[in-house]
This record gives sequence, C-alpha cells and structure tokens, in this order.
Amino acid sequence: MGRDGQLRRPLPGVRTVVCLALLAGGLAAAAGLGLFSGGGGRPGGLGAIGDFLAHAVHPSLVSEAPAPFGGGSLLPDLLAGVRETVVFAAAGLALAMLLGLPLGLLGSSALSADGGSRAGRTVRTGLRLLARGFASAVRSVHELVWAVLFLAALGRSDAAAVAALALPYAGNIAKVFAELIDEAPRAAGLALRAAGAPAAPAFAIGVLPRLFPDLVSFLFYEFECLLRSSAVLGFFGFPTLGYLLAGSFENLYHGEVWTYLFALLALLLLVEGTGAAVRRRLGP
Repeated sequence: MGRDGQLRRPLPGVRTVVCLALLAGGLAAAAGLGLFSGGGGRPGGLGAIGDFLAHAVHPSLVSEAPAPFGGGSLLPDLLAGVRETVVFAAAGLALAMLLGLPLGLLGSSALSADGGSRAGRTVRTGLRLLARGFASAVRSVHELVWAVLFLAALGRSDAAAVAALALPYAGNIAKVFAELIDEAPRAAGLALRAAGAPAAPAFAIGVLPRLFPDLVSFLFYEFECLLRSSAVLGFFGFPTLGYLLAGSFENLYHGEVWTYLFALLALLLLVEGTGAAVRRRLGP
C-alpha cells in the first residue's frame, strides 16, 4: 500500500523472481524424489511413468493376470464397476439434495428478511446462521475423510459410502442454492406477496422458476463430481471402478488400468453431454 492509499502491484522483475524460485523449488523436489534418475532408490520414476503411459494406446479388454486366471473378458467386471459407480453417485446425490436444498432455503438471507415480526426475523436469522454454519462445516471435510469416519462407525457398508458422499455435497448444494435464491429477481414474488399470497406459494411461483435452470446445471455438475468420488471409494473396498483400478494398478496390469480409466472418462463425458442438452432445453 503506497502513501497515496493505492495498492501497489509487485514489479515485473519481482514476479519473475518469485516464479523462477517456485519452479526451482519444484525441480529440486522432483530431483530429491529421484524422478530424473529412474527412481533414486524409490519404486517408479520416469521409466515407470513411461511404461504406464505407453499402455494408453492399447488398453486391454481381457484380463492380464497370468494363467489359469487370466485371459478372460474384462467386460462383465467393467459393466459391474460402472453400474456400482453410478448407483453410489446417484444415491449420494439424492441424499445430498434432501439435506442440502432445505439447508439452502434456511440459509438464504432473503428468507430471514421476509417481513413478519421482529422476533420472527430474529428466529429466521438464527436458523440462517445455523444452516450456513452446518453447510460450511460438512463441506469443509473431504468425502474421503468422511468415508474413514463412517467406515469406523458403520463398517464397510453401502450406508457408510453413501453418507460419506452425501454430507460434503449437501454442503455444496446448500451454499449454491442459498446464493441462487439471494441473487434471483424478487419482483414477481414480492408482487404475489403484496397481492396476499402466502410466502411459500409466492416463492414457488415467483422466484423458484427463475433459478431452476441454474440449479439443474449445478446439480449435473455435482453428479459429475460424485461419479469421480464414487470411483475413488473403490480404494476403500467398495465395488466401484476405483476398486478395479486399485487391483489392476497394484498388480501392474497397466492395460487394464487404462481400460477402467477410459470407462470412467466416457461415463463423465456422457453425464456432461446430458447436462448440456438439458441446459439447452431449459434455456438461459
């Protein structure tokens, strides 16, 4: 901050030095890990990375396990993994919406400022702060941490997996839904209230249709993220694509790994394309 009260930007030379220092630090860390010397005593290195990437051009459609267990088609396991990944993600999204949408409504500042007595506004303000605080708390913890906690509490059950997915995403949905409500035009809703309509119908008719396209777009994005998180749950033993990935990678069956990665990518692209088509139908 200069004497004139204006914020001074760093000189171009200073920015260059900072960028070069960060680059040098990153290269030093990579060298320390042995990435430039074939591993430096550690498994992996550039040779392992090159071998892994080479299999991307010819992913395996049959099991790479040695005989008599190998040679069979990967398709049944692949379809089962995709199905479980989608099921866990859809269940997590449903539970997240059931929790996140009411929290978002309570967390909206428009709700707490909507007329009524002073005591009523105070109660609504308190509910808004509680809802926003809870949403911030649950979304600040990564779903993998929630998975560890629920696995310890409930064991390796489907309920533990779905709850671990739903809680942080419920916080995301609550935050975005509250912001959509606060930013939506209120003229139609206020006109209905002035005409004597109750608050709930006025909101449902005058406000909700205006934010519905943005909400649907965000929910499709959340479903994409949940698919990735659902796949990662496989590393905890749940039968999603991540479980297949972990087994193949542990055994260095890189062709199988790329098959499962491409399947996950195709699944994400399918959901993204469907979401884009729905957004076009809903309009701006």
